[in-house]
Amino acid sequence: MTLDARKAAARKAAFARRKAAHEAGHRGAAGHLSEVLAGYRGVPVSGYLPIRTEIDPLPAMAEAAAHGPVGVPVIRAAGAPLVFSQWEPDCALVDGPFGASVPAEERLITPEVLIVPLVAFSRTGGRLGYGGGFYDRTLEGLRAQRPTLAIGFAYAAQEADDLPLEPTDQPLDMIVTEREVIDIKR
Repeated sequence: MTLDARKAAARKAAFARRKAAHEAGHRGAAGHLSEVLAGYRGVPVSGYLPIRTEIDPLPAMAEAAAHGPVGVPVIRAAGAPLVFSQWEPDCALVDGPFGASVPAEERLITPEVLIVPLVAFSRTGGRLGYGGGFYDRTLEGLRAQRPTLAIGFAYAAQEADDLPLEPTDQPLDMIVTEREVIDIKR
């Protein structure tokens, strides 16, 4: 089986697990995420506006926004890294690419902490995303400039033992679920 086929199969299984966790109402992870972000008050953070069955980081993002800038990803083009537009609770939003909303007024920030959505994760910091490579390119560029913390945010059910990864896949530094905070030691 090719790497692409293995990734497609892993995504399909992970989407099913994520959907089941979402429908079961597994909540509480935003509290764990708020606790983690409290250690980075004032540091520029990026979160995301959840789509479909993604776990919702908005409560933790709103809390972080009271202490410093919080951005959300904006896709400029396929194959390009993400940029981040400053978000605030109740700010005006417009439809962006791939069904994700973005702030109506674009004010770019450069985050040092990224809350990263994902399809599947491993306890060693592996992350399987949607397949566009946006976060991999973005994290690679940010990490070339300064230390950048990547926090995977997911339901515990999204954990996988053996993810098909490539050398270009950027590792997570931490994973936050509704059950626990997993600090990846490197």
